[in-house]
Amino acid sequence: MGFFNTVCTSTVKLTGKTAIITGCNTGIGKVTAQDFYKRGARVIMACRNQEKATKAAQDIKQKCEHEGTCNLGELIVDELDLSSLKSIRQFTKKIIDRESRIDILVNNGGVMTCPESKTEDGFEMQFGTNHLGHFLLTILLLPKIVHRNFESSDPSRIVTVSSVAHERGTMNFEDLNWEKRKYSAIGAYGQSKLANILFTKELARRLKEANINNVTTYSLHPGVIATELGRHMKDTYGVIATFVWGMLKWLLKTPEQGAQTTIYCSVDEKCKHESGLYYAECNVKTPTKLAQNQEDAERLWTESLKLVGLPENFDPFRGDTSS
Repeated sequence: MGFFNTVCTSTVKLTGKTAIITGCNTGIGKVTAQDFYKRGARVIMACRNQEKATKAAQDIKQKCEHEGTCNLGELIVDELDLSSLKSIRQFTKKIIDRESRIDILVNNGGVMTCPESKTEDGFEMQFGTNHLGHFLLTILLLPKIVHRNFESSDPSRIVTVSSVAHERGTMNFEDLNWEKRKYSAIGAYGQSKLANILFTKELARRLKEANINNVTTYSLHPGVIATELGRHMKDTYGVIATFVWGMLKWLLKTPEQGAQTTIYCSVDEKCKHESGLYYAECNVKTPTKLAQNQEDAERLWTESLKLVGLPENFDPFRGDTSS
């Protein structure tokens, strides 16, 4: 069911275009993959669990064939674990070597309010996966995104799924990994989603500064959705919280409803020249003041480079440290 369910009405086709979607074996990511596939795109499903991703791809194909959809695209399943810098580097190398172009990158995957834990590289799980994982992925893919070879004037798009939960977040640059304070699952999630918006804002600024006009960036709130993101609720908050979550599910959006703003930012012509903004219900929205803080956006970029092991003078548009 859910409230405020705006629908992306764009009929744009994606024939001949390549899209990468992270964490799309379920939920809004799977719906987004299906939408792009129906529009004719070559869709790379970048997922940690290969078995589930392969099953999701089969489900999408069967559903589209049953509906009689014509001019379908292609679905490719590739392994990507956003909580592992090694996995991200292996994935991006494969993509850069194999693919001739990247037209759409949807940073969709993530974790929500999970119990306190660390990534493979020692980062707080939510910040490490939701922000740092997508930060490194995007940075390493940017040369391919920027220098794709095609004749269309449409810009390539980088879409990052954030959340209204960013309103509960603050950027604690002295303790990004929650090692000096009592852990808060909600606080850590809010920080990671705030980081998504700040990253999008700073990336747009740097693209403009570099006179790169063929790439646009978007962050968004998809709505409160009944998906597997709530699977950690019991472990983090107990049985009562799980019961309340279950009781409220009828008020939440379906994955189909929740995917609409992601799809809008990825394909709709109305926003193709907008960049660095935050969206909800297929419209530009104003995030919190903290999410508009330019100093924080620049500092987050610098700190993120350090954390993922890239030098401060790393050029994301060329993939090197040349000045």
